[in-house]
Amino acid sequence: MSIPISSPSPQSAATAATAPTRDEQLLAAAQNLEASFLAEMLKSAGVGAPRETFGGGAGEEHFASFLREAQAKEMVQAGGIGLAEALFEAMKARADG
Repeated sequence: MSIPISSPSPQSAATAATAPTRDEQLLAAAQNLEASFLAEMLKSAGVGAPRETFGGGAGEEHFASFLREAQAKEMVQAGGIGLAEALFEAMKARADG
């Protein structure tokens, strides 16, 4: 028995997925920048660095970067260090002219 798949009408699809506003786009960009900054700071602090003994090999380095990025994104979602807000305000002021 197959279940028919109906495609949403163009009108309902447009209302369901509204485009983000300019401020939402700027805030998302600012949060991404803060997350990148925090990931680099975590890397400099040695978070996810391979251990001296019984390390995971070359793959551990690559997966450690994913861990740092995920941790940095969670830090930003939890409030971060205030960098995203400062970046957002600066980008918004520049965009407003």
